Amino acid sequence: MTIRLPASSQELHDLDQLTPRQIVAELDRHVIGQDQAKRAVAIALRNRVRRQRLPPELAAEITPRNILMIGPTGVGKTEIARRLARMSSSPFVKVEASKFTEVGYVGRDVESIIRDLVEAAVQLVRRERRAEVQDRARQNVEEQLLDLLLPPPRARSPESPGAETETSAPSPTESFRTTRERLRAQLRSGELDARTVEVDVPQRSFPTFQVMSSQGVEEMDINVKDLLPGIFGGRTKRRKLPVSEAREVLLQEEENRLVDTDQVSRQAVERAQSSGIVFLDEIDKVAGREGSHGPEVSREGVQRDILPIVEGTTVTTKHGVVRTDHILFIAAGAFHVSKPSDLIPELQGRFPIRVELASLSRDDLHRILTEPKNALISQHQALLRTEGIELDFAPEAIAEIARYAAEVNDAAENIGARRLATVLERLLDEVSFEGPAEDPRRVHIDADEVRRKLAPLVKDQDLSRFIL
Repeated sequence: MTIRLPASSQELHDLDQLTPRQIVAELDRHVIGQDQAKRAVAIALRNRVRRQRLPPELAAEITPRNILMIGPTGVGKTEIARRLARMSSSPFVKVEASKFTEVGYVGRDVESIIRDLVEAAVQLVRRERRAEVQDRARQNVEEQLLDLLLPPPRARSPESPGAETETSAPSPTESFRTTRERLRAQLRSGELDARTVEVDVPQRSFPTFQVMSSQGVEEMDINVKDLLPGIFGGRTKRRKLPVSEAREVLLQEEENRLVDTDQVSRQAVERAQSSGIVFLDEIDKVAGREGSHGPEVSREGVQRDILPIVEGTTVTTKHGVVRTDHILFIAAGAFHVSKPSDLIPELQGRFPIRVELASLSRDDLHRILTEPKNALISQHQALLRTEGIELDFAPEAIAEIARYAAEVNDAAENIGARRLATVLERLLDEVSFEGPAEDPRRVHIDADEVRRKLAPLVKDQDLSRFIL
């Protein structure tokens, strides 16, 4: 199971102001083609905004129109769902339906999907709260570092020896303040980053164990830190660290201290059940109907276990009880062997919107190489640029790369856009292996170079199956 977090707040848009047409335009920046699927998810996302504007009693009756995406691997199903979650700042989890098994068999409990969604929401909300208190935390950490670099002077008691002679001497307060402000300026400019200070670093490793119960393994996870906070909660270790590292350690601890954990849990539960997105991949792998024997029986059992989560139920998590009525479920599958009608009727009815994603053509592969933000070509250029190698592709070379990728997809297994990654890795194998350049240099890839390296592999079907 993969937990994905939305992008930073700078990349997020005001969802209330985004129309479905604008949502599709944003998705077009990252996913090529598949207009029907983009329209479906854009409408589903906009309907959430519309529902929030309704009276509470009516809004409670309107449930999301879950989506079933049908299409081969590598055509953008997962990417569309992931980008949708980032755009809306929604908690998002991607799960493979084939990893779950019917209750009573060895495997993951389907309710763990919702628990993982809540954990994603907790991380999201905590990151937002930490961003809110970051300025205050930085100020507090600066004072802590100054105290470590220049401890405040201790006041002498009147009874201490030499107190009478001390009273006639000038007060050290003004000198201390002057020195402290000078250190503050040096600290902010980075001049003191190499100086060593002693800080208390919290112990991060805590023993955990699991207890089997009828509620499932995940629900009974026990953390000894939570049970015995007096023993494990305050354990720290004194370490000497450079100021640059100590600042990060202290900043993390200060941000955690300023963030209300209970408030984070409450907001995370609300965020998960009102705007969570669950992407159920490989739903076709559990498609099986009554009357079958062997593994098919367990597949239908998985569907029946998933059904209550999609229909709407309550799931108990360590952060609180979560209702799944308004979570958006997006299921996807290639359906090469099975078909959507092989799913049990009850589950079919919970995915009323069905969209088919087309296989990628040569033109689609060509566009994927260049058009999306942070496209594959741009990624390889950025990687090699860090070592003084300027990678340049002729337009004809990019067209040839797309052509070879399309040919291999047709001749061997069709893995969609993922074929481009394997083709590029093979093409740039020598350049990447050479490593850093002593002097900055330019590497030009033309169409002849592409044909020289890829044509023999594409012609040899056995090699193309294993290499490309």
